[in-house]
Amino acid sequence: MTAAARVENATKVYGAGDAEVRALDDMTVSFEKGRFAAIMGPSGSGKSTLLHCIAGLDSLTSGSAYIGEVRLGDLNDRALTLLRREKVGFVFQAFNLIPTLDAAENITLPIDIAGADVDGAWFDAVVDTMGLRDRLRHRPAELSGGQVQRVAAARALVSRPEIVFADEPSGNLDSRASDELMRFLRRAVDEFGQTIVMVTHDPRVAAFSDRVVFLADGRCIDEMGDPTAEAILDRMKALGD
Repeated sequence: MTAAARVENATKVYGAGDAEVRALDDMTVSFEKGRFAAIMGPSGSGKSTLLHCIAGLDSLTSGSAYIGEVRLGDLNDRALTLLRREKVGFVFQAFNLIPTLDAAENITLPIDIAGADVDGAWFDAVVDTMGLRDRLRHRPAELSGGQVQRVAAARALVSRPEIVFADEPSGNLDSRASDELMRFLRRAVDEFGQTIVMVTHDPRVAAFSDRVVFLADGRCIDEMGDPTAEAILDRMKALGD
């Protein structure tokens, strides 16, 4: 399968000397196009660092990160910004919605900033799939937590990025809202051919994915295809021993 994103011999070091922290330790891993991958591991295992480096939000100390066949280390700041704008979508735990804009304006914000035209048919498909049609004129403060996160997910998908990176996207949601969001992300992969790479600590959330990659101490130590919540929990317990 074609890799939508990958890192090769990726090392990320913070600090120096006695204070040095090796967040990624010579890691090589790839994420296939049109698939839903989850990254799991204990706190400090390198999950968010991997996501940020492979998404071009942070740079590696050594090694290479790619989106498609583009090596991120070869790009200057302007080219990297353009790549992220045109090829990448982000869903973060903190939502990052603009409080003075309504839901529709928040969803199309990245496209508006880029000066591009919104694909009306695709916008409608995303909005209706997310169940946001009757909330488009509401501002974030007028929405529930689940609706706010679905707006953030719709914003990530509306520009039809090649890949969506999600960092604990359901972390602030109750189980019902979390399931709504995950079902939509699953549909985005199955029906729209989207590629999603998600960091999560929740086995139930990770079970929506096609593949789980397990990290520890900045390295990939295991992976699982066709995961279930029970199998993930058992694997995490075994890895913790």
